[in-house]
Amino acid sequence: MQKSESEKAETSQRPLVFFDLETTGLGQGCEIVQLAAVSGRHSLNLYVIPRGRMERGAARVTGFRVCRQKLYLHRQLVLTNSLREVLVSFIAFLQMLGRPLVIGHNIRRFDCPLLARVLDELNLRAQFESSISGFVDTLPLSREMLKDSRVQSFRQENLVRELVGVNYKAHDALEDVRALQTLYGVLQPLPQLVCKHAFTLDTMENKPSVTAAKAKSLCKPPGQRPLWEHFRQAVKVTENQPEDHDDELNRL
Repeated sequence: MQKSESEKAETSQRPLVFFDLETTGLGQGCEIVQLAAVSGRHSLNLYVIPRGRMERGAARVTGFRVCRQKLYLHRQLVLTNSLREVLVSFIAFLQMLGRPLVIGHNIRRFDCPLLARVLDELNLRAQFESSISGFVDTLPLSREMLKDSRVQSFRQENLVRELVGVNYKAHDALEDVRALQTLYGVLQPLPQLVCKHAFTLDTMENKPSVTAAKAKSLCKPPGQRPLWEHFRQAVKVTENQPEDHDDELNRL
């Protein structure tokens, strides 16, 4: 069902949530290991013990290891939840923010298809989709915004380094979303451009076809600050700092 013009205009004015996943690999059958989201000062950071094995390349890049049904990040034990608990918590986080626009880097091709698959598996897709107004992928967004610049690589780490002037701990979902929120604040895309790049789980396989002129007519500039800037209480899920478990990790 197509959105009306008023609904599309409303989409560009929604609160923003920055979202990222860390996974067991890059294939179609990979699984979620970490889910993180941030909106202003509000953050969510949860871990899952995957059912399958971590690919060596993914483990080397992310620092995740699984040993005896326990998850370790850089040799430190982290608290985990079931995949259903993680997704339900994510949905509750989104609902608290009032159907936000979910933003991520390269999510249209990777994170969102994986998210859609697990939501379907756990019969949570309808509940999730009713909790958001849509997605925006900052990879094609930044490519369009910076097409006349000297930027050579549109990887998030490079964009943050080039535009923000900092290096950060990439491939940790929480650090990635914090960095992306800062990057987005520097980019400051116009509402009509945000609307042009918005998509849903149902439309993510289709390429954007809205022209700049049409997008401008659909999206009016926001008249107020984002809702999340006015929240008084922060919601933050953090893991405890457990003791070292060197004996088990030596077997990895």
